[in-house]
Amino acid sequence: MSPSFDLSNLEHFTVGTVGPPGQRVFFLQAGLTGTLVSLKLEKQQVAALAEYLHGALREVSDNPDDIEPEPDIGLIDPVEAEWAVGDIGIGYDPEAGQMVIMATEMPPQEGAGDPATARFHVSLGQVAGFVARARQVVASGRPPCRFCGAPLNDDGAWCPCSN
Repeated sequence: MSPSFDLSNLEHFTVGTVGPPGQRVFFLQAGLTGTLVSLKLEKQQVAALAEYLHGALREVSDNPDDIEPEPDIGLIDPVEAEWAVGDIGIGYDPEAGQMVIMATEMPPQEGAGDPATARFHVSLGQVAGFVARARQVVASGRPPCRFCGAPLNDDGAWCPCSN
């Protein structure tokens, strides 16, 4: 059974990758003194989370462009996935002025118990920094094919649809 997490007062909240383009593994990472949690995600989950959080910032702030993003410090080693993320949800705590990122483990095999969960209470500055970093990380992968939009091979020069 995988561990669950509920972390507040985060000192670290970011996204990053391990591995070369075409073989990258995406991680959501949150931490505070003595605790570091890395969760594995898919590239599409990172992109969707960033865009949703960007829109959420506009909903909860009168001047979202005035929110000072937390500095980008990237992933902290060691990067070892606690588990792979299946579902992601977003909430807002107006009293604390924080977003709550809720992740649920990819459904485990039948009979393995309930999936693990993670709740990260994130400042608006950390959200703004996450959005900027996530957009950068997603865009830094393999270039898309000009015909179909799928990522090109590792050499960046060939796509099956170009035949």
